[in-house]
Amino acid sequence: MKGFLHQLFDYNFYCNKKLIEQCTSLDQVPEKCSKLFSHILNSHHVWNHRILGKPSEFKVWQLHELEQWNDIHYENQRTSFEIITNTDDFAKRIDYENSEGRTHANELKDILFHIVNHSTHHRGQILMDFRDSGGEPQPLDYIFYKR
Repeated sequence: MKGFLHQLFDYNFYCNKKLIEQCTSLDQVPEKCSKLFSHILNSHHVWNHRILGKPSEFKVWQLHELEQWNDIHYENQRTSFEIITNTDDFAKRIDYENSEGRTHANELKDILFHIVNHSTHHRGQILMDFRDSGGEPQPLDYIFYKR
């Protein structure tokens, strides 16, 4: 399980890094892209903090400047790798409160998978925004990453 989760988070890190690089090369980052990528970063951060039982430093839809993306992204990855590396029970239930104040509990493995899946979902929206804006998005499918 640890090896597979490390691979998924490596893939997630790779894709987000590629998006950051592509956005850095643009004269102007589309507003929707900035909003969605900030959300990806925030959500990853929030879930890491829920797992660790710590208060989040970010709101779910808080906007970040492009210059901050790399640092937040790196810290998210580092924290997730620590969580995975230091976990012996991925079926452990994590109690947390969502952004609407409702309490829930999910297994750690499901939360970790959700982080990657959620990021993939929003990256797809960002890539469509690139295409709609006349840009050519990079292929970020998992199978391309594994080749």
